Amino acid sequence: MGEANPAGGRARLDPAGDQALLCRPMTHGDAANGRDKDFDLVLFGATGFTGRLVAEYLVKKRPTLRWALAGRSRDKLERVRGELGAIDAAAASLPLVIGDSLDAASVDAMVRRTRVVCTTVGPYARYGLPLVAACAERGVHYCDLTGETPFIRAAIDAHHERAVATGARIVPCCGFDSIPSDLGVFLLHQHLEGKSQHLKEARYRVIKMRGGASGGTVASMLGILENAGDPRVRRSLGDPYGLNPAGAPRGKDRGDQAGPRRDADTGHWTGPFVMAAINTRVVRRSNALLDFAYGKDFRYDEATDVGPGLAGLARAAGLSAGVALFVAAAVTPPGRALLSRFLPAPGEGPTLEQRENGCFRVELRGVSTGGDALQAVVAADRDPGYGATSIMLSESALCLAEDKLPARGGVLTTASCMGMALVERLRAAGMTLRVS
Repeated sequence: MGEANPAGGRARLDPAGDQALLCRPMTHGDAANGRDKDFDLVLFGATGFTGRLVAEYLVKKRPTLRWALAGRSRDKLERVRGELGAIDAAAASLPLVIGDSLDAASVDAMVRRTRVVCTTVGPYARYGLPLVAACAERGVHYCDLTGETPFIRAAIDAHHERAVATGARIVPCCGFDSIPSDLGVFLLHQHLEGKSQHLKEARYRVIKMRGGASGGTVASMLGILENAGDPRVRRSLGDPYGLNPAGAPRGKDRGDQAGPRRDADTGHWTGPFVMAAINTRVVRRSNALLDFAYGKDFRYDEATDVGPGLAGLARAAGLSAGVALFVAAAVTPPGRALLSRFLPAPGEGPTLEQRENGCFRVELRGVSTGGDALQAVVAADRDPGYGATSIMLSESALCLAEDKLPARGGVLTTASCMGMALVERLRAAGMTLRVS
């Protein structure tokens, strides 16, 4: 969900209402985002845990890319650059850009120099909106790995219209939340194209997931729950269509799964999936931005498959209780303080061994309006939150920087902005994305 920024201060969340139903064709094209810039890509937050992983990936995969490391501390950036130089000697001369999330002038100066900004600086509700504002204003493309629904809603309300006008592609959620969900459903849709059918429903099930958490993700999660007392934030978190354009048709989906349920298709028991609160909203926004290509009656849900029988029921009940207890504790200051004693601090995260031994596999089962059953699989042999997420975020940034994409700007999603171009990149990077 993003690396925690140690700087103080808070960017104001003040949603003003969606100003456009769908993304209109951009007026400036990429002319304002051209090769006259110093860089094709700036990695902002390069000294954080995930930022360093992205930097390592870019050094290994794109040695000739025109890019720069960015952050608040020159000393920390120089240390990261030195570490990268041990991977590739040429990286020792990477340009450094100094920027402070809460200093609008420094953020704007950074944005002016590049075609794309990839940011890992979170919590995004606290530190992300000035950067989104600058990118939207300057026609500069943007990607992040947030999982913060209120932040995305605020970015849509404040900056979608301007990004449409300038052609800036603002693409949040380019990590484990929410690429497997968003591109998995997109693959199901693509499989039905030309068959005079569309998706009636899709069900996302976590089959296997092994990995660790970083302090940045923990800080983002606690930040969301800290603000849950704000009525606007609470509405954003509770509304299953909370990221859709204002006035867009609403489907029949309701709240996310909170307790044990038996899956009618498999007979397995399922429990809640903690990322459903962001993933489901992103998928529904993709459907709206794609002019309801999945159908206005499309239904979608996410859960964790914990197996059959009494053992599965026990695991589903335990998972449900654990999630409920975590949320109950995290919404109170004493509870957050207690949790923070046992959870990773900002800058900490899983070891190299943990990342490489991690993995995930999700299955998305779809049903078409004609009654046909189909299934997509999204999987990787890396820790989902960091090993795989660093690949997904890196390839999203490269897709924005290097690929010819549909001419549209706005606060978009990976499916509505990059679609099959990103699918092919992730396949080439070793991830599994298939449909049958």
